Amino acid sequence: MAQPAGFGWIGNPQLVVRVPTVAALDLAVFAPPLRHHAAITGGTNVSVVEVLAPGEARIRSWERGVEGETLCCGTGCAVAAAWLAQTEGTSAWRLHTAGGDVVTVTLELDAKGAWRELWLTGPVRNLGVVHPDPSQLLRLRA
Repeated sequence: MAQPAGFGWIGNPQLVVRVPTVAALDLAVFAPPLRHHAAITGGTNVSVVEVLAPGEARIRSWERGVEGETLCCGTGCAVAAAWLAQTEGTSAWRLHTAGGDVVTVTLELDAKGAWRELWLTGPVRNLGVVHPDPSQLLRLRA
């Protein structure tokens, strides 16, 4: 039986949990206790995955900072695919995101299972322009 969960760091912490179906899961109830789990100092993003076929899965992500579900979490997709590669033996994954896009992740695993050459591809869209209040911007001093 495959491991039910994995944890990885890819610039930020990511917890990935395999579930029977991502659509039926109430992520707003399921994710926060894991996101704030005492074993993970500072908390973690939480992604749930449902394997559809070898190399294909659905994913939903709950992101820290946002404190809610997002349409797609790139780092969550990367860690989910790397963990799935380790547990399922397939090194290329098509992940169907909550936003409806497909993110493709390919990687190599070394003999010890470490990730190498991890590549993430998918659509990119400009969703808008933000004009923050200048008083909220950090000022860099030379």
